[in-house]
Amino acid sequence: MTNAPAAAKAAAPTRGPVAAFIRFVVCGGGVTLAASGLLVLLTGLMPFFAANAIVTVVSTIVTTELHARVTFRSAERGWGVHLKSAGTVAVGLLVTTAAMAVLHALFADPGVLVEQAVYLSACGLTGIGRFVVLRVLVFASRKQAEPAPHGSAPYSLAPHGSALREAVVVAAADLPRTSVVVAA
Repeated sequence: MTNAPAAAKAAAPTRGPVAAFIRFVVCGGGVTLAASGLLVLLTGLMPFFAANAIVTVVSTIVTTELHARVTFRSAERGWGVHLKSAGTVAVGLLVTTAAMAVLHALFADPGVLVEQAVYLSACGLTGIGRFVVLRVLVFASRKQAEPAPHGSAPYSLAPHGSALREAVVVAAADLPRTSVVVAA
């Protein structure tokens, strides 16, 4: 016989904002790191703005698909979703370009490691805003969320962060089997 309250409590972290944010960081962070490497390669072939525009558009298309399927587990697919999230492309492009412009205005030759640190930091800040936009506007659930079982608080922080640890494990288990997750 299955213990229904325990099963509901164990399943809760996969539906909440904490688990979605963890999946968002894993998916988006992985693509952003790959995009960062691509940006280094492309800036050797073309001006930064052109390379950044290409990398931003391509990485946004890839991450939007990942976020639809993995992060938010949405049934929405296709170009309509991409059009809804198109504003995040413009914001991402503006933020990363402005960050790099400020860096180069302050330092004549900052070096590739400093450039990547600034670029990835700008991507991280943009990513937080993107999470909110995607969660609230693009992949917002049309059905009302199920209430928590009586007497439970699925997102309360238990001693030693066990609820967060459980959310990380459950979120990681839900990633595609081709993903590699390294945990400390």
